[in-house]
Amino acid sequence: MGNLRIHPLLREMAYIFTGAGKEVYLVGGAVRDIFLGRDSADWDLATNARPEEVMGLFKRVIPTGIRHGTVTVRHRGLSVEVTTFRTESQYSDGRRPDTIQYASTIEEDLSRRDFTMNAAAVRLPEGRIVDPFDGHGDIRRRLIRCVGRAEERFAEDGLRPMRAVRFAAQLGFDLEDKTLAAIPGALDTTAKVAPERLREELDKTIAAPMPQTGFIVMEETGLLKLILPELDACRGVEQRGYHRYDVLDHSLFACAYAAKKGFSTEVRMAALFHDLGKPAAARKDEERGIWTFYKHEQESVRLTEGILRRLRYPNAVIERVLRLIREHMFHYEETWNDAAVRRFIIRAGEDLIPCLLQLRLADSAGTLGIEPDPAILLPFRRRIEASLAKTGALSLKDLAVNGRDLMAAGVAPGRHVGIILGELLEAVVEDPDLNTREKLLEIAGNINKRYQEKPVPGDPHHPGPRPAG
Repeated sequence: MGNLRIHPLLREMAYIFTGAGKEVYLVGGAVRDIFLGRDSADWDLATNARPEEVMGLFKRVIPTGIRHGTVTVRHRGLSVEVTTFRTESQYSDGRRPDTIQYASTIEEDLSRRDFTMNAAAVRLPEGRIVDPFDGHGDIRRRLIRCVGRAEERFAEDGLRPMRAVRFAAQLGFDLEDKTLAAIPGALDTTAKVAPERLREELDKTIAAPMPQTGFIVMEETGLLKLILPELDACRGVEQRGYHRYDVLDHSLFACAYAAKKGFSTEVRMAALFHDLGKPAAARKDEERGIWTFYKHEQESVRLTEGILRRLRYPNAVIERVLRLIREHMFHYEETWNDAAVRRFIIRAGEDLIPCLLQLRLADSAGTLGIEPDPAILLPFRRRIEASLAKTGALSLKDLAVNGRDLMAAGVAPGRHVGIILGELLEAVVEDPDLNTREKLLEIAGNINKRYQEKPVPGDPHHPGPRPAG
């Protein structure tokens, strides 16, 4: 490829290194992006300058990983990781080297990297390419290949097999035969990796243009059974009668459709996990010769929650993905009245309805492997939009009264205040015209009388009906 054009600010940084008699190279993903013809603003540098020397060359340097020879340089708005040439040895935790040794050449440094496409460098400031392992050639061949012996690279870092999976999903590349064959032998090392790091790679795989490619590699190598055994258990669970594919392929097709349409990571995740409960719920209808999976969504929610908590996803992500899976079996019919539409909105949550409709399309795509016509959801979408456009209450905060209003009107404090509010919301869902202060207080008074005659169990404010006499 010859010499490459270098960003002026990187060139400016490079002259500071070379002015001090030091070598400096652009390395990592930015070089891979150059080979792929992509722009990159995430720059990593490698140098023969020691960390303390780098700290002397620039005014603002953060010792982010100084133990491993890495500092972060802040220069004219840039934030660039700079690592001293090094080699590594002993990886007792399956992820980080126990010891590092500084190296004298860029070639030694590149030899410790994971894949050939990540093991090239660009010498700065002139832009000369250093590619001792033919990473550029492997990119042209669309091949993911380990540097050196794949068994050694994977034994050093148990996250590398998941990185291979992620790159396959992101780039659509194949794994070189020896690299693919080495993954099953590295599963014990991968099992040592912190859940948060596995989650990061899983997120990147799900967010990739072709997530199904990564999950197929995971299944083939045993990574799926190790990291997502609940999904692996879906292989071979037939769905004859309504589906063309078994549960695993159906889920992968659904996730692939969600990726193709650019749906959010949460929708893709829900598409991948929405049928996890089918193996447990499967029942054969011998008379019709088909399999049924009644209420499988409940088991899918339970299993998905276990996965997301095991991988330490944020609570907000867990809550949204579980809501999507819980409600994905909705069955709209034109005979639904307006109250039924409003109940659906309340149950699903107004914020999640667009995602839920996207999930339905992805689910449909995975059923027969054919892209569904989005217009099939248009009548329901219009009903939802019309319902939202009308004034009415879809949550307790939308009611014309609140708990303080009820207590001011004579309702004693206690848990039944919330129960009365719930009944008021149900009444307003049925008839939005009831959502006025006067009408709701009248209804609340009638409900309160009922509770005085038949108290709420466990409510200390209402021990029971008064004795006669």
